[in-house]
Amino acid sequence: MKKIMLYVVSFILFVFPIVFLLYKSIFGIWRWGSPLPTEPTMRAWELLFREDKITESIGVSVGIALVVLFLNLVIGILSGKVLAHSSFKGKTVIEGLLLLPLFMPVLIVAIGLHITFIRYGLADHWMGVALVHLVPTVPYSIKMFKTGYERIGVKLLEQSTLLGGRVLQKFYHIELPLLLPSIRSVLFLTIVISLSQYVLTAIIGGGNVVTLAMVYFPFTNTADESVMAAFSILFALIPIAMYLLLEGCLKILLPYGQWKGRK
Repeated sequence: MKKIMLYVVSFILFVFPIVFLLYKSIFGIWRWGSPLPTEPTMRAWELLFREDKITESIGVSVGIALVVLFLNLVIGILSGKVLAHSSFKGKTVIEGLLLLPLFMPVLIVAIGLHITFIRYGLADHWMGVALVHLVPTVPYSIKMFKTGYERIGVKLLEQSTLLGGRVLQKFYHIELPLLLPSIRSVLFLTIVISLSQYVLTAIIGGGNVVTLAMVYFPFTNTADESVMAAFSILFALIPIAMYLLLEGCLKILLPYGQWKGRK
């Protein structure tokens, strides 16, 4: 009974909205009292891909998301390990400061960073956009990796050191496989947040860096719900495709896949 309820709730929350959007994008809009449309049409998808900057914006968005993901992994792993396995004065204060961007208005952060980025030539550039996307993503990454390292504990790493394991060997064969749940969470969350940033991208990018979110936002005011449905599906498929691709890379690169095959 519990499994059936889980399947029903999962279908209502996750599957049905996608199926409904797909239906609207192909069959158009149905008005109450009128017969259901039966002839499919790709008009909405054709109008969508006629947008001049749609292909370019997808490439820019994916590229920025990958850079943001890489920086989140580096910063999150290093900071999470220090916060989880080290004790020092002011640790609580530093951790609070690292999480502070989550509690500050986005506009305040963006305007302050925009002035700084202008001085260093990062404004109106994709690198500046990638750096500003760290503001809403890094705090989550640090928190997740801190939890991951707390789950691993210190004794396991100390034992590997006593057995002669080097730093890189310990990191690759012990830490990375055990951090896999945290890596997956950071991977998906970072990609979704980066792809959906409109305000930060518009302020720092200055209109020169056109991401998918900036192309998507004007479509929210359109009266054509079919085009909006098609755009929503495209917007949802990109992070899912990136997640699946990166998940495949993890299975190839991380040693946990080898261990799984030996069991």
